Amino acid sequence: MALDNGPVSGREALAELAQERVDHRFKGLPPDAYGLTLAELAAQRRNLFTDGFATPVLALSAERLEHNLKLMETYSARHGLAFAPHGKTSMAPQLFHRQIEHGAWGITLAVPHQVWVARAFGIGRIFLANELVDAAALHRLAAELDADPEFRFVCYVDSVRGVELMDAALTAAGAGRPVDVVVELGAGEGARTGARTEAECAAVADAVAGTRTLRLVGVAGYEGEVPDADPERVHAWLRRLVALAAGFDGAGRFEGLEEIVLSAGGSAWFDAVADVFAEVPALSRPVLKLLRSGAYVSHDDGHYREVTPFNRVPAEGALQPAFRLWSQVVSRPSPGQAFANAGKRDAAYDLDLPFAQAVRPAGGGAERPATGIAVSGLSDQHAWLRTAPEAELEVGDWLGLGLSHPCTSFDKWQLIPVAEADGTVVDYIRTFF
Repeated sequence: MALDNGPVSGREALAELAQERVDHRFKGLPPDAYGLTLAELAAQRRNLFTDGFATPVLALSAERLEHNLKLMETYSARHGLAFAPHGKTSMAPQLFHRQIEHGAWGITLAVPHQVWVARAFGIGRIFLANELVDAAALHRLAAELDADPEFRFVCYVDSVRGVELMDAALTAAGAGRPVDVVVELGAGEGARTGARTEAECAAVADAVAGTRTLRLVGVAGYEGEVPDADPERVHAWLRRLVALAAGFDGAGRFEGLEEIVLSAGGSAWFDAVADVFAEVPALSRPVLKLLRSGAYVSHDDGHYREVTPFNRVPAEGALQPAFRLWSQVVSRPSPGQAFANAGKRDAAYDLDLPFAQAVRPAGGGAERPATGIAVSGLSDQHAWLRTAPEAELEVGDWLGLGLSHPCTSFDKWQLIPVAEADGTVVDYIRTFF
């Protein structure tokens, strides 16, 4: 796909995507759909369970997906936060555009490849929540910025050496526009990236000020890396981040800007971000309070179900798990054991094993809870099932599995049906990992 810029080309790229043809690359789709475009297949509104889909097949709930998009739109607006959801979760440009339609300021990403995908689909504001020191990527970024005056790009810096590498690459590229950067404050010793002390942050800011190719626009970090995180520690670190922004502002480091960028927020502590960002003192310029949570779009049945801030603030609403992986029982060698045809190639397993949720009998009949059935392990292409005496499970039955960790669920599927509650498939989400 050709590189595009701007919102019009983004719509054109999505329209082009809908003309992609179904073939062997895509798991779980009906074999008799091969040769159809995705638009043509979606228009047929096939049923996930009765119209030729093969197992294993991962599906997104249309209703729950829309619920989650609306909930975070409302939450962000209620708390005065701009929202740049982390696109690495889905790497699905169709979802990027739906997130923007639901009020997102832009999209957060993590590595250059993801930036190029977003740009190919017309995303005009990108926050790179990572350091960027690769010369080839910086050459391309300089060309992107120079070609499109409306393109807004911001990334982390956390070292003087990193600033030097960026400056050298951008100078060699003949960059016409400076790259906007935020100093990343690390979450503590033993945490991930980020300068560890305020003095180190100041040294990085000084290095940025000494270049022509970079522009300091704020500070940022990731509270999810706070060691031994609890509400008290996370709030304390976030207050350090706010104090760093205020200190930089007081020192005149943000002169000439229209706004100051202040950014944090994963999917586990965005309530703390909302609390502390509400306390930001008046600075010399308006503050763009940028939240970056990404896993919300599909939520999950495991890790994020347990850690979501909505557990602490139930009055704000609740996210809904939107993924279900449908597999088929292919072996029942003993009363206490069965095997389904979905494994590590199909299901996320880095945080939790899948969760047996529902059974659809092979001969037809109503869907029922997967009582007495548990996933005890995964092989490459098999789920190992432990079955209690009360489990009703036969070879040929479809077994619906809930998943943990959306970020490693999306990346196993290039094309994901979006199904309504009755099984009607209304769309297909294309991923680009």
